[in-house]
Amino acid sequence: MGVNEQELYSIGDVARRTGLSVSAIRFYADEGVVAPAGLTEGGFRRYDVLAIARLELVRTLRDLGAGLDDIRRVLAEETSLRDLAVTHLRLVEDQLRQFRARRAVLRTITRQDTTAEQVSLLHKLVSMSDDDRDQLVDRFWDFVTDGLDVHRSYVERLHSLRPRLPEEPSTEQLEAWIELAEFVRDEESRAALRDFIHRTFGTEQGRLMVTPEMTARVERHRKLLLEARASQQAGVAADSPQARDLAERVAADSAELFAAMRGEHDVDVDVDVDKARRTIADFDRNGKPPQWQPKATGLKLLTRYHSLVATINGTAKPDPNSDRVRAAAVREWMGAALRQKS
Repeated sequence: MGVNEQELYSIGDVARRTGLSVSAIRFYADEGVVAPAGLTEGGFRRYDVLAIARLELVRTLRDLGAGLDDIRRVLAEETSLRDLAVTHLRLVEDQLRQFRARRAVLRTITRQDTTAEQVSLLHKLVSMSDDDRDQLVDRFWDFVTDGLDVHRSYVERLHSLRPRLPEEPSTEQLEAWIELAEFVRDEESRAALRDFIHRTFGTEQGRLMVTPEMTARVERHRKLLLEARASQQAGVAADSPQARDLAERVAADSAELFAAMRGEHDVDVDVDVDKARRTIADFDRNGKPPQWQPKATGLKLLTRYHSLVATINGTAKPDPNSDRVRAAAVREWMGAALRQKS
């Protein structure tokens, strides 16, 4: 049905055109939001096209959560639609964050036997500020590394392994944060990880492993292995000069790295290189890569910590099993390259 700009419409017609109830249209008129264009001799309200358009706008704004005062200002052109939208968008986003936080808490409650006191704690955890989260993680690593006699760069690196919850986290990220926050507050977990870190890096060799020099040395070897993996995945033939060159470089670098790990500097590297070369060449091509399952409780906890942080930060989760499979494929490729040379 068309609309005549000159025609006045009954309140029933307006209700059908706008989707508002008759009582709602009367309410907006009585509240001075949208007045009728006129009255009939019998006192019945009549609305023109402009009033109908304003009522449609009112309905939309009300559906979006706007209050009557805000709507009056928009209709009176005291504020713009854009400014009103900006204000209400901010409110809606705040509400969404609150709903996501509540959903994360409720999902956590349904998965475990949660006491009334824990419910309050869970709500506090998801409502923490960035500073509060940083302080909680700092206290955790301060406890774990207290008295650890290693180069300070390693302690700083542990402290840098922290969650960065985005401004609009997903439910999965909030749930991961709840689990991580409970983890770093749990005395048994803290003590187990502290014991693991101190036993692993409290020895002379352990301290050597986390020096800046050794860290850089390990990183250099890792990049060399990544270069070999990239070549293998790119389809470089194992009997090609490029494959043989990479395999030789990996063997030589492995020998130097293992000597450095033992703290040996004046050794016959050629002997170690030959051993590393044989180890790569004798790789069992038909053997299945072992399933990676950390046995030490502390190592399991550290692995879980890394996985939760990755989920919270939206980065790739560590997958040791997949890494082992890929590493086995590269070792097989390098082994084939060295066997071709011999």
